[in-house]
Amino acid sequence: MTDPNAIRITFLGTSSGMPTRQRNVSGVAVQFPQRSEWWLFDCGEGTQHQLLRLDELRPSQLRRIFITHMHGDHIYGLPGLLASCGLGSTPEHIDIYGPPGLEEYLKAVLRYSETRIPYGFRVHTVETGLILQEPEYSVFCAPLDHRVPAFGYRVVEQDRPGSFNVAKAQADGIPFGPLYGQLKAGQSIIWQGRCFHGRDYVGDPIPGRKFSYCTDTIFCRNAVDLSRAADLVIHEATYAQADLELARRSKHSTAAMAAQVAAEAKAQALILTHFSPRYTPEAPITLEDLLAEAQAIFPNTLLARDRLTYEIPRRSPSPLPVGVGLPR
Repeated sequence: MTDPNAIRITFLGTSSGMPTRQRNVSGVAVQFPQRSEWWLFDCGEGTQHQLLRLDELRPSQLRRIFITHMHGDHIYGLPGLLASCGLGSTPEHIDIYGPPGLEEYLKAVLRYSETRIPYGFRVHTVETGLILQEPEYSVFCAPLDHRVPAFGYRVVEQDRPGSFNVAKAQADGIPFGPLYGQLKAGQSIIWQGRCFHGRDYVGDPIPGRKFSYCTDTIFCRNAVDLSRAADLVIHEATYAQADLELARRSKHSTAAMAAQVAAEAKAQALILTHFSPRYTPEAPITLEDLLAEAQAIFPNTLLARDRLTYEIPRRSPSPLPVGVGLPR
């Protein structure tokens, strides 16, 4: 059963380089609680076909797109998706974030194909650091280590206020109304000659959730920093350890490298994605072997598959201040 307070992460494509019969190329959709809008990370060819199979991801509600780098398996689906969004229920506006060259690429494709986008969209060329600040969520990026400029992303939910101890306030004779709001805000109040402090009625803030998206890259420190204390790390795992030299030459990660990132970052969970098409069920090395290599380093590791949805639950509030609802 779906948790209404969860952050939902759906994999639209999990193959590297080219699609296979079972896997499309890169794309990850993110849905946030109490929001109709959703975000997209990378947009390989065929991404909009995957969306047709997922009723909960409506193109008209797509709000932000984050592109990691300019290789085709991460961007070839973007012009078509933007065009299709304009043919259906049109979005109000889409913000697109990505590396240098992304805006020129989109302008050229749309110009030569004579495609008109009937809604506003803006391309933001990213730099290291904070690239988006909302009341509830922030997004940071940092360069990864790949053959072309590539950026990883870190999404951070703002901390939520701690729970307000209504029972204790009632037991202390504080009337319901504006005074509760002041206490919730951490302020001190005077009521009937007594001083009451907000800190005595509000639990500690509930830490916000965090996840990182790191592809394409070989192992690098920035991937660790982006993934620090994350609830979930999404990391490319193009190769098995047996193909380590190929990974080094192409500047891709092995499954073990991805696990090393998650372990050093002290993350909670890791999902591997962006698999080389060579690892078929009939091949000498399979994806289950990649999973085993990663789990030997970071046990809480999963393999992504197309249309897999992973939920990050809301963290539990800390215990309320001592004296909860005790009679006077």
